[in-house]
Amino acid sequence: MFSKSDFWIGLAVGAVAGVFGYKLLEQQQQQVAALPQGPAAISLAELQRQKEELEDLIAAQEAAEK
Repeated sequence: MFSKSDFWIGLAVGAVAGVFGYKLLEQQQQQVAALPQGPAAISLAELQRQKEELEDLIAAQEAAEK
């Protein structure tokens, strides 16, 4: 049913897939680690800028509804 060559081919394909999967997982972990963690990572100035931008968007939306 199966020969020894089928086993070795399957083993080689599995090993190659494992290496690629490991490298992909490693890259994703590095990308996640590079992201800022939590609210403490954002500066107060950046938060104030975002607040002002949101307030401007809200005012524009309210003006468009009137």
